[in-house]
Amino acid sequence: MEIVYVYTRKRSEFGRQCNFSDRPAELHVDILPDPGQAANYIDRNPCDIAIQCAYDMSEHEVNTERFEMETRGINHVEGGWPKDVNPQEVEQTIRFRKKVEKDENYLNTMLQLGSVMEHCIKQNNAIDIYEEYFEEETTVEATDEAPSAKTVNVFRDPTEIKRTATHLSWHPDGGRKLAVAYSSIEFQRASNDMSYDSYIWDIENPNRPDLTLKPVSPLVCLEYNPKDSHILVGGCYNGQLTYWDTRKGGQPVELSIIEHSHRDPVYKVLWLQSKSGTECFSASTDGQVLWWDIRKMSEPTERLVLDITKKGNIDNALGAISLEFEPTMPTKFMVGTEQGMVISCNRKAKTPAEKIVNTYSGHHGPIYALQRNAFFPKNFMTVGDWTARIWSEDSRESSIMWTKYHMAYVSDGCWSPARPTVFFTTKLDGTLDVWDFLFKQNDPSLSLKVCDEPLYSLRIQETGRIIACGSKLGTTTLLEFSSGLWTLQRNEKNLATTMFERETKREKILEARHREMRLKERSKSEQGKDDEKPEEDVEDNSDELVAEAEKEFFELLNSEMKKTEEEEAKKKAEAAEKAILEQRLSEATKEEGLEQEPEEPVKEEGLEQTPEEPVKKEGLEQTPEEPAKKEGLEQTPEEPAKKEGLEQTPEEPVKKEGLEQTPEEPAKT
Repeated sequence: MEIVYVYTRKRSEFGRQCNFSDRPAELHVDILPDPGQAANYIDRNPCDIAIQCAYDMSEHEVNTERFEMETRGINHVEGGWPKDVNPQEVEQTIRFRKKVEKDENYLNTMLQLGSVMEHCIKQNNAIDIYEEYFEEETTVEATDEAPSAKTVNVFRDPTEIKRTATHLSWHPDGGRKLAVAYSSIEFQRASNDMSYDSYIWDIENPNRPDLTLKPVSPLVCLEYNPKDSHILVGGCYNGQLTYWDTRKGGQPVELSIIEHSHRDPVYKVLWLQSKSGTECFSASTDGQVLWWDIRKMSEPTERLVLDITKKGNIDNALGAISLEFEPTMPTKFMVGTEQGMVISCNRKAKTPAEKIVNTYSGHHGPIYALQRNAFFPKNFMTVGDWTARIWSEDSRESSIMWTKYHMAYVSDGCWSPARPTVFFTTKLDGTLDVWDFLFKQNDPSLSLKVCDEPLYSLRIQETGRIIACGSKLGTTTLLEFSSGLWTLQRNEKNLATTMFERETKREKILEARHREMRLKERSKSEQGKDDEKPEEDVEDNSDELVAEAEKEFFELLNSEMKKTEEEEAKKKAEAAEKAILEQRLSEATKEEGLEQEPEEPVKEEGLEQTPEEPVKKEGLEQTPEEPAKKEGLEQTPEEPAKKEGLEQTPEEPVKKEGLEQTPEEPAKT
């Protein structure tokens, strides 16, 4: 059952019926804006607000731990000899080997191991893991792309007290590792808590050093042995030399005795080209170059004092701060000094004085880098003060090429091993400059801001592709260059040869010219000394000499003045005669009925006469207020004499030999 309730209402109670119709809009009220209300409002720029029907999410960053790789190896050595066998005796060891080889257990063991080894060898031969799949791919020629570089890796000093990365050395076998020497080279600025450790880094693992080297004093320089990659030699801050064998850990194998070592920090150490591969030599600011054999580090095998006077006095020796040795020139080596001089030496000379061959001087401060060009060993580069210079052995007076002077100090430099015209320099403002003399000579081809702290060391890989830069705070940055900077360009060697030869020839010409000028000056000075009198005679006759000099001077002056006056008088006489002839000629033309227009001035031989110039002839002087009188001629103050080519104005009357002519009157005879 559905319940329904109905509400009722009369029609009259609803009111009037609404009838709608279309009609135009009507304006009932117009309220104008009030300018006074503008101060109560604040303008707001339009804002876009995104509204989404979802929960607000926050974003966070988390540093995850990096995956660290570790390589371990085992070094197998010969051992296990019985007590009755001396391993040093060859006969006993041979006899024992023959006895063991005849044993049945030895034979059975070798046969069992042989089958396992054979199986592994067959597996390895099934697939060539070193196969090159893209050998036939053509090499892309160098394009004109702009030089560039990118950061490959960064190694930071793991100690709390940061030290300067003073020296870098690449592993000789492919450059898989990098040895970095850390020390504080500022005098007496090292902290007592500063660590002495230096490190060998794996370029694939920047988190932790591959090996820690523990010297007795901070290392200033460190070098890999090119023949044995396990051996490193280092120069310490206290002047000692030490070497490591990485197979035996981070402790030094042997250390030089401090009494026979350098007395200053060892700034450079290099390996020599020898059969044993154990010889090296070092340089220090104490003025000595010492040769060493790491098999006997008790004392140096040879010593050279860098005294350019060739007297061997260590007090006058120049402090060495860089070294250069080229294996193709085994007897020659070069030393860069603190005084901005390069000393070329010959090791095989008989006496110490003959070992110093010659010097090259061209820097205002210490030479921090010295290196020969790998393609042109006669040309070498030096880096010091605010510039880098390229030298030729044939030109000793000055360098053949140099960079501009920078605003920051240049701290290190090296040649590219892949291209003969490319080299690199670092500066104390944290900038690495790449120079390519074939591309640009005034400015670097590429300039990179590596870091904010000063850069102190630089070393490039053997391929020329990757370079390492060490900074003051111990940060070592690896940079990889674009292909154009390590790919040999077409005809680059020939162009470099031509450029070096041209610059060397130019410097030789300048040297010969300077030498000639110096000889002339020397001969003049010697000639002047011969002509001079003794000082005592000069002091006694000083008054007479002064009087004689004054007399000669005034005589010369009077003769010159007389000569000048005679020439001027002669010129004035000629001018007056020509003026008289000109006046007579004009009188004659007017007598013949030829009249001269008053507007046309007389011009003869291009000379003009001005009315303000008085007549002067043979000591006769005429003033504007005084008429000139000569040979019956009368001249008015407004009319100067007519000289050669002088101009006559129309307002001036002509008077000559009693004849007076005015512009309004005809000539009277």
